[in-house]
Amino acid sequence: MRNGEKVVYVDADACPVKDEIEALCEKYKRKVIFVASYAHMINRQKNSITIMVDSRREEADLYIVNHCRKGDIVVTQDHGLAALLLPKKVLAISPRGKLFNEDNIDELLYVRHLGQKQRRAGMKTKGPNKFTNDDILKFCQEFEKILSTEEGI
Repeated sequence: MRNGEKVVYVDADACPVKDEIEALCEKYKRKVIFVASYAHMINRQKNSITIMVDSRREEADLYIVNHCRKGDIVVTQDHGLAALLLPKKVLAISPRGKLFNEDNIDELLYVRHLGQKQRRAGMKTKGPNKFTNDDILKFCQEFEKILSTEEGI
């Protein structure tokens, strides 16, 4: 039982900011749970929990959706997962520091759909930009802003 404790869940299979999440959650005394498939074994520090799930497609996403509650935070790159979390009043943020919300999720899902449609048709699509130190900095700033606001700082 969580007794109202707010938790940070991390869609950890391809998350490039695990160390930063862990450090900030330790600073703000927030429980953090990394969810990864067995195909992406990860080792975390003692102040976090790692949940390993089956390697089937979307298994980590399903775990997160089924376990998070209103007020929790989820770090994910997956627009589909973010769209499932918003109605549950779960805050979703990307590893690049982009907050997912009702104002941007439809457009993000539409762009994702168009890319999938083009790839199925055999067209080549451009992937995401290379992850940079500026992305890490932006994530840390946004994530710490969220955590400090919740602490009343």
